[in-house]
Amino acid sequence: MENQVKIHFLGAAGTVTGSKFLLETPELNILIDCGLFQGIKSLRELNWKDFPFDPKAIDLILLTHGHLDHTGYLPRLVKQGYKNPILGTPPSLGIAEVILNDSAKIQEEDAERANKEEYSKHEPALPLYTTKDAEKAIGLFQSINLDEWYQISENIKYRYQANGHILGSAFIELDIFNKRFVFSGDIGREKDLLLEPPKKPEKVDYLFLESTYGDRLHPEDNSDEIFTEAIKDTIRNNGNLIIPSFAVERLQGIMYRLYLLIKANKIPNIAIYIDSPMGNKVLGLFEGFSKWHKVDAAEFRKMLSYFNIITSYRDTWKTIDEKRTKVVIAGSGMVTGGRVLTYLRYLIDKPETTVLLAGYQAEGTRGRQLENGAAEIKIFGKYCPVKAKILKIESLSAHADQGELLDWLSEIKNVPEKVFLIHGEPTALDSLRVKIKDLYNWEIDIPQLHDITSLKL
Repeated sequence: MENQVKIHFLGAAGTVTGSKFLLETPELNILIDCGLFQGIKSLRELNWKDFPFDPKAIDLILLTHGHLDHTGYLPRLVKQGYKNPILGTPPSLGIAEVILNDSAKIQEEDAERANKEEYSKHEPALPLYTTKDAEKAIGLFQSINLDEWYQISENIKYRYQANGHILGSAFIELDIFNKRFVFSGDIGREKDLLLEPPKKPEKVDYLFLESTYGDRLHPEDNSDEIFTEAIKDTIRNNGNLIIPSFAVERLQGIMYRLYLLIKANKIPNIAIYIDSPMGNKVLGLFEGFSKWHKVDAAEFRKMLSYFNIITSYRDTWKTIDEKRTKVVIAGSGMVTGGRVLTYLRYLIDKPETTVLLAGYQAEGTRGRQLENGAAEIKIFGKYCPVKAKILKIESLSAHADQGELLDWLSEIKNVPEKVFLIHGEPTALDSLRVKIKDLYNWEIDIPQLHDITSLKL
């Protein structure tokens, strides 16, 4: 008797964000990731639509890692009726808890600001979800171990293996009726400052492979030199260096790089402020899960003493008003929200300001606009002229590039029945398709949003 598995591509299909993959099987319905759409308006509007599958009929959610585009829809799904376990590694669930609470708070604040300043088309403007919604989702979290098989029904079991990227991140192997489904999650770098190299799968029948950087190799730019020169330039101009940063991994990685430069006497004496409430909490997770990264616990605590950690919004304003030259590292990394918007609102129109973009900037974000040379950006309903110098570091990405993605496949001993390329923009998806076809001659599929693929096992 044939068993049929239906794969519902509910996010990160034909695009980078909103990762959601539903496996409808004869025994269980399993959702891999439950992310929020980010970027262009047409994608963000999808977050407001009801989930296209009955949430009450989903038996289990497996999270590859804690990032918003992999976890941010959870409160909406729970609000629509999902009540079963949400599983992930302990650090991933810790990060997801921080991110969901932060996301809910920002959405509540944005809605309140939009109503107060009357720049929303909706009356009243409402948050996508509230902190209470986030707390209900967090209440369903259950942690699992790496490298351990979990039998969840007669013919289905799963295992997590570390894949770099961020603290606690993993790829997921699912054995369903003796066929192995592998969800790569977001694959990290071979040479990461904080994390061990990704593990690699050895057997795959159906592979769901991220393609964020499927069309490029990360340049070998000298990030330490770029940081050093940007700081020296900022001091010469008596200005401010603003570094928008992702709160998870990127912030900690930047801090550690700057700390090493300070220790080596390569950075002149300058005040460095960390203004990311969510990032501060993730710093606490790095301390609590010291065995999950490469930095010694004592060294990590010593690093923290070199930075001014901002804990209140009042101190944000004090830092903006402070006349002395300084570096500010603030969320969010794509300039979509967070404290960095407050700094940019008052400093981006000054030619002595430098903005250093230190990560991937998705289509439709302010970060992408700045990267593309925008003359102005809209912040809190007002257009701000861009007179600041815009710099970018390419090499700090937490995502594997094309070469590293291909290498991640190198230990697969069998020929997969099909490879689904996901989590990438169209050019990246197609470029990686050609490369895998040329190198391995595997069957490749590039699903689009809301596609359903039926597999007979």
